Amino acid sequence: MTLVRRLLEQAALTPGGVALVSGSGAELTYGELRRQVLAVRHGLHSAGLVPGDGVLFSVRPSPESLVLALGVVAAGGVVVFADPGAGPEMFTARLRLARPRWSAAESMLYAGSRLGPVRAYARRRGLLLPNLADLEVPGEGPMRHVHVGRRLPGVPRGALSFARLAGGDAPSPVPDADPDAPAAVIFTSGTTAHPRAVVHTQASLAAALDLFRTRMPIGPGDVVHTDQLMLGLPALVAGARWSMPPLSCAPADAALLMRERAATHTFSVPVQLAEILDASPVLSPTLRYVLLGAAPAPAAILRRAVAAAPSAEVLSVYAMTEILPVAIASAEEKLAHTASGDLLGAPLPGVGARLADDGELLLSGPNLCRGYLGADPVTELPTGDLARFDGGRLVLMGRKKDMLIRGKFNLYPGLYEPSIAALPGVAEAAIVGVPDPGTGDEEVVLAVVGAGDLPGRLRRALPGVIDHAALPDRIVVLDELPRSGRTRKLDRDRLRELVTR
Repeated sequence: MTLVRRLLEQAALTPGGVALVSGSGAELTYGELRRQVLAVRHGLHSAGLVPGDGVLFSVRPSPESLVLALGVVAAGGVVVFADPGAGPEMFTARLRLARPRWSAAESMLYAGSRLGPVRAYARRRGLLLPNLADLEVPGEGPMRHVHVGRRLPGVPRGALSFARLAGGDAPSPVPDADPDAPAAVIFTSGTTAHPRAVVHTQASLAAALDLFRTRMPIGPGDVVHTDQLMLGLPALVAGARWSMPPLSCAPADAALLMRERAATHTFSVPVQLAEILDASPVLSPTLRYVLLGAAPAPAAILRRAVAAAPSAEVLSVYAMTEILPVAIASAEEKLAHTASGDLLGAPLPGVGARLADDGELLLSGPNLCRGYLGADPVTELPTGDLARFDGGRLVLMGRKKDMLIRGKFNLYPGLYEPSIAALPGVAEAAIVGVPDPGTGDEEVVLAVVGAGDLPGRLRRALPGVIDHAALPDRIVVLDELPRSGRTRKLDRDRLRELVTR
């Protein structure tokens, strides 16, 4: 059964139940969610969308974006996530690869990408927006458009209104689509010459939702507070309530909202959770699960999370855009792990994990993506991560590309950073190499966040914690580690710039 079919059938069972609560507090019932998805599907079909059509998707998380995305997939379309703020050259390269025939965007984004004064304002803010209204399909002519929000100057003539689509006829039932056909394209990395995009199917996405629920049960009566699709969708398939935070939410307000909405589950990036705990050291007593992901969770954050939500199980998920989730470990397991590396936990049911000869982790399973756009399908994913097994559990040893060279010693930062971050007084730790033009080796620099005389204390403590050959040449104390992107991942290139002499 496809992902959309499962969601629609669940919605039909409890039409009067609340499915979604928006950032503003507006509620959407399961019955209305089902009707709107079917209406959008029907409206798009009537307007000419055919199975396989790509839809460039530029709508921020909201009930409207969820309905529109599900309607596109129900119609056989492919949701293409290509950030229009990635820069003109990268955006153009991504469109050249994906070749979407449709564009769906917020009215404000159309206005901001087309009107001179608004474009100039966005440029002053460092945002170079493409002119979405004038995008074309190579060899076919202009794209078709859907706008979300009231029509503004700059919205293309003839663009479909999401409100009208969602309010239109909603015939059912929906014939099941091919579960192995592409459903979502997610650009992750690459260059302007070789952009890289992950292709997921309804089958791989449905398998991912099921795996989350094997480790973190969700059911009717639960309230899942997140802006993440891959945790919100399992909530809807299970008949729970998805609580969406506002697009911009101060840390103190985030804590208050979880309490007011009686959240039972929540997801956070470790850095974001730290900010919430700075503002509110105690989280809602209704929480049963706190899931951390998108970046490694330092020991200091795990301890704070356990103290802030004593009635909840604090979990850390290891996942990649290509295959999610892979493993989920509890805070207790991770904090009890005193050997080298970062404990990830046992692979989830059905996930295949093995090590290549050089220690690289290779993954497979029903939740593995179909492959990369424009390339052959994949059956096993080389992750770029180095790992080892510890009694059936995966332990992350670092990224292959982050390896530093010190004489004949290969130093993998991820092997030592968790142990350093677990030391008293250390909030975060990261190791980078600064090339030495004279020797060809790299100066090993340890950057830490914390209080007190950290360099002195670390010089005394580190020999008992990490290999002698991995001891840093220099220790730098920073107010915070540089991060980038929506998931606030560590920006090692920027960190290298900051610590270069």
